[in-house]
Amino acid sequence: MKIAEKEMTDCLPSKSVSIIIVNYNTKELTRQCLASIFEKTHDIDFEVIVSDNGSNDGSIEMLKHDFPEILLIENKKNLGFGTANNRGLDRAKGKYILFLNSDTLLLNNAVKKFYDYFESHQDENVGALGCNLKNAKGEIIHSYGQLVPIKQRIAALFHTLLGVTKDTIFYLIFHKNKEIKIRHASSFFIGEVPYVTGADLFVKNDEYARYDERFFMYNEEVDLQLQMHKAGLDSRLIEGPEIIHLEGGSTEKRHYKIFYLSTKGNQQLFLSYYQFYEKNEDKKAMLFLLKLIIILIWSNPLLIRYTYKNILTLLSFKR
Repeated sequence: MKIAEKEMTDCLPSKSVSIIIVNYNTKELTRQCLASIFEKTHDIDFEVIVSDNGSNDGSIEMLKHDFPEILLIENKKNLGFGTANNRGLDRAKGKYILFLNSDTLLLNNAVKKFYDYFESHQDENVGALGCNLKNAKGEIIHSYGQLVPIKQRIAALFHTLLGVTKDTIFYLIFHKNKEIKIRHASSFFIGEVPYVTGADLFVKNDEYARYDERFFMYNEEVDLQLQMHKAGLDSRLIEGPEIIHLEGGSTEKRHYKIFYLSTKGNQQLFLSYYQFYEKNEDKKAMLFLLKLIIILIWSNPLLIRYTYKNILTLLSFKR
């Protein structure tokens, strides 16, 4: 065999699906997730890749001992969600990729069902697949989202600014903090959607599967699918795969209305909003207003000790 032919053969997929999971100090969640994959997945050639972001909770030892069959990538530090997935993608041998959160559980042969759907719709412009995710109670939860225009995002954040200002005054006078009610319930839906949530994102292993590494966490899957849409590919929720998402299981919780905005997760979310619109909408005045509102939210006297570093980060962004 000629060298050029051998190199081409080596580049061909040797698996049907590569399942990529990012782990960051979610030892038990990842253990449960992997156990569900190996229990429920059959009649398909697949591999599992875990990209670990420098966990110090015993995850590495657990993965090596309990799941020697997986490909473990040790990143040594927290590279962020998108970048860690890309490190897994670099090693993936599958024709298709399933980006799967560590806080998910497969209830059936979901991987095969995703694969069969994609294979049977080759003549259509399919870009990304997901399913109706469930919580531990079996209720349908957030499984897809809308591409929110920057004006609408600014309006929502301005409403947040007014609300947190009012709650801060209440707290300073009465020394009481209101609890926040977090609702994850959603409704069942099948068909084309603006974007599939990154908890269970099934895509082809091609140039559109790679995340933009400027996004540390959040909105990376929105950006990825927006680039797909620009190329004429769509995103769909399909019937068949059943997956539990223990939503928020891999992130911290602080269920108080004011301080909830200062969690690391929410700070990353706000930064990702700006990065998303800076990349995809060339509206300097709107971007400046978005940045200003986020800074005003984070400059709250009760929050600034948690948020000042990201205020400086936001100020360093070009626009």
